[in-house]
Amino acid sequence: MGFTIGGIREMRSGSRRRGRASESTTVAEYTGLWGWDVVPGARATRGTGGSRNECSCGAADCPAPGAHPLGFVPGVPAGATLDAAAAAWEEVPGAAVLLPVGRSFDVLEVAEYAGRHALVRLERMGLPLGPVAVTPHGRAQFFVAPGTEAELPELLYRMGWDDADLDLRCLGKGDHITAPPSDLGGLGPVRWLRPPTLDTAGRPPHARLVLGTLAYASHRAGAL
Repeated sequence: MGFTIGGIREMRSGSRRRGRASESTTVAEYTGLWGWDVVPGARATRGTGGSRNECSCGAADCPAPGAHPLGFVPGVPAGATLDAAAAAWEEVPGAAVLLPVGRSFDVLEVAEYAGRHALVRLERMGLPLGPVAVTPHGRAQFFVAPGTEAELPELLYRMGWDDADLDLRCLGKGDHITAPPSDLGGLGPVRWLRPPTLDTAGRPPHARLVLGTLAYASHRAGAL
């Protein structure tokens, strides 16, 4: 069966009636509708006796339990069909859905409180926005154009924010984020504040359009 937008929409509708979408359908949506690569990720499990989370990768000293790719498993490329996505995920049942950063997008990350305030302001200004996710440990992740990580120091300098103490960082090539609705590090699911659409997923905005507002919101939140 080949991938069709209508087919995914029909499956999503049926999945909502059943209560939750299957992981393979989620992967197919990300690769087929939004044009993103997807990578299987580790899951965190509660250690014996209530100890700290352990990682499904099996490494006793894993530095990021449940928050990294499974290096021994290939990813699912952008444009993969529903059948291909389903077949890939059958090999890694229960894997978290991760998105490689630096290919289709970079990510500007701030505290959730600052991110929510910035998002309201950006929407009121009518500026173009990409998807925005929020993590269970209180971070808001704004999807922006790839290459932002390399440009960020210069952009902050030009905007006068280079000397400010900002709780803001950029994720770029070589990084991964956990995608909704997967669990992050045993803390709970990642969620969308602003879900992807056909207009925004493949064309995230240049960082300069959102960075000033994010920097201001982050600076203000830090002063509270």
